[in-house]
Amino acid sequence: MIDLTKVRAETPACEEVLHFNNAGAALMPDPVVVRQLAHIHREAEIGGYEAAREAAEEIDGVYRSIARLLNAAPEEIALMENATAAWNAAFFAFDFQPGDRLLTGEAEYASNYLNYLKLARSKGLVVEAIPSTSEGELSIPALEAACAKPGVKLIAVTHVPTNGGLVNPAEEIGRVARSHGIPFLLDACQSAGQINLDVEKLGCDLLSVTGRKYLRGPRGSGFLYVRRGFLDQVEPPVLDLRAAKWVTPDRYELRPDAKRFENWEYNYAAVLGLGVAVDYALAIGLPEIEARVCTLATGLRERLAALPGVTVQDIGSRRCGICVFQAEGIEASDIRERLSAQGINTSVTDPNSTLLDATKRRLPDLLRASVHYYNSEDELDRFAAAVKEMVTA
Repeated sequence: MIDLTKVRAETPACEEVLHFNNAGAALMPDPVVVRQLAHIHREAEIGGYEAAREAAEEIDGVYRSIARLLNAAPEEIALMENATAAWNAAFFAFDFQPGDRLLTGEAEYASNYLNYLKLARSKGLVVEAIPSTSEGELSIPALEAACAKPGVKLIAVTHVPTNGGLVNPAEEIGRVARSHGIPFLLDACQSAGQINLDVEKLGCDLLSVTGRKYLRGPRGSGFLYVRRGFLDQVEPPVLDLRAAKWVTPDRYELRPDAKRFENWEYNYAAVLGLGVAVDYALAIGLPEIEARVCTLATGLRERLAALPGVTVQDIGSRRCGICVFQAEGIEASDIRERLSAQGINTSVTDPNSTLLDATKRRLPDLLRASVHYYNSEDELDRFAAAVKEMVTA
């Protein structure tokens, strides 16, 4: 069981704000903040390169911690500046040819889909969005049917979309991908830290993650998982002297591990903070975190659904810590600002962030409230009361 008193005490901001914007950037616990500040001070004292060398063993330990988080091997992990850098490095490592098919979901995130469209325009990539089930998740039978046709180069899916509770069936997608010998790229930006991830069960070949969301790490941190047996099937889109060795005037050799996707320069304070954040989550336990987050989110949905004029727009037979809703007659941005004035943090998700799903469901801008394990039931009550006051005024 999670010690709520302890984790809230180690998150002093809980006394200042009601933070329901964990899918944007979660509150960092004290140990994460302290470690970053200590390294920044050390850089100021002895120099940036020198401080990194001094912390080399701990930096190596970050790979091991992330590997534990994912049930992977350290050599399958690349540290990245953020999830966008990680996902782009993975996606653009594929040598797409005209007519190659890419399969994705209807709730795919805009940043990913924009790159699909970019390569559709420049390389003739054929982009196919697999239909959703009546519950909202990617349809596995439809995926099976699409994979049975020739020319599928990649399956690329967002595990937890930005706009509504849904957890896509990643393990089932991985099973289909393996059975057809198709590479599988999973965007786990919003699932890592709130869902227990096991890459062996997920069956993905590549997986991208940010540190700032449910892992409670610093902004400007992230990582990429590349399955060991898949490394030699893709080449990073950009190389530098960390990724490869220049061995003769006309030849280079890639690193043998996932670090071939890295570059030389890092914010090492953020790297060390990320390592502490991952260790913090592991110490609590990802199954325990997932259970509490889901319980809190269910409680929030129930409270909001009971309010007059409020419509919860979450979908999926399996749901997570993200809850989105609209209130009749009040713009989502107005709700966010009025809540912010009361010390309550939320965010707005607009239709362009998941255009296919939002268009299909005729969604307006929605208010997104995303809970984490350090939130309390009292905060659920306070949040619902604040929304009720708006909708009944």
